[in-house]
Amino acid sequence: MKAIQFHEFGEPGVLRYGDVDMPSPSSGQVLIRVAATSFNSVDGNIRAGFMQGPIPIVLPHIPGLDVAGVVESLGDAVTGLSVGDEVVGFLPMSEDGASADYVLAPAAVLAAAPSTIPLADAAALPLVGLTAWQALFDHAQLVAGQRVLINGASGAVGGYAVQLAKAAGASVIATASPQTIERVAGAGADEIIDYTSTTILEAVTEPVDIVVNLAPIDPTEFAALVALVRSGGVVVSTTVWMPTPADEKRNVRAVDLYVRSDRDQLTELVARVDRGELVVDVAEHVPLADLASVHARAMAGTISGKVVIDVAPS
Repeated sequence: MKAIQFHEFGEPGVLRYGDVDMPSPSSGQVLIRVAATSFNSVDGNIRAGFMQGPIPIVLPHIPGLDVAGVVESLGDAVTGLSVGDEVVGFLPMSEDGASADYVLAPAAVLAAAPSTIPLADAAALPLVGLTAWQALFDHAQLVAGQRVLINGASGAVGGYAVQLAKAAGASVIATASPQTIERVAGAGADEIIDYTSTTILEAVTEPVDIVVNLAPIDPTEFAALVALVRSGGVVVSTTVWMPTPADEKRNVRAVDLYVRSDRDQLTELVARVDRGELVVDVAEHVPLADLASVHARAMAGTISGKVVIDVAPS
């Protein structure tokens, strides 16, 4: 089968397209014929070798943490799935991923794919959708009526976070650039801060209950944001290379978010997509053979929105 692999850590040029052996499912595993995967920023960090501690991969490695595809075969002890089922999932980070014709996945991480969008588009949902869900509901324990500040709302996670927070009855304040304001407004933000023309501290004049940080931020500015959070609130951040600030005197909690696979949560996200309550926003589709160019563009900061990597012919 065809796949993208890297045999060493380094620049995007280490990604090579070629032939690899077809895997076979063990007990509890499913072999998936991949329709698409997607690019996530952590993919670039893994390739560059920045994540060798928390994500101990074995080289050569096939990237691609999201998968959307069709069940090809089942290992022993797999129930609830059948050959031919369309599925989505967030794959284990330390195992080979879905930048290949076929991929192995634990059956426990797979959910039925949405039926109302193209299967390939569904690859844009698992990792970032779960990150947004877990930030808001597992860690921040969001309830209706709260004020939520989402820094980095124009990114892939941010788009889902805005939609989910708004659907939960929150008042959403979101940061965006002039180029992405329309997208963030479309996701449902009540108030949008153009971070190119003002700072968050200048723009937010009333306390918030929750800060969700999804973007690189100066540590000093990040620490200052805690003052915006009312007593008993929470700051949740995905920038786990930089500790999330707290304020113990006012009982403001800090959470460094490490996303995890959760089939029940993913199933709920899929259900919301199929009910028309959650929009899967795909900026572009790129063929698997061009994955290295996506990594290069990400390094240069020229990617805007979610990129789906097409594996099977559309």
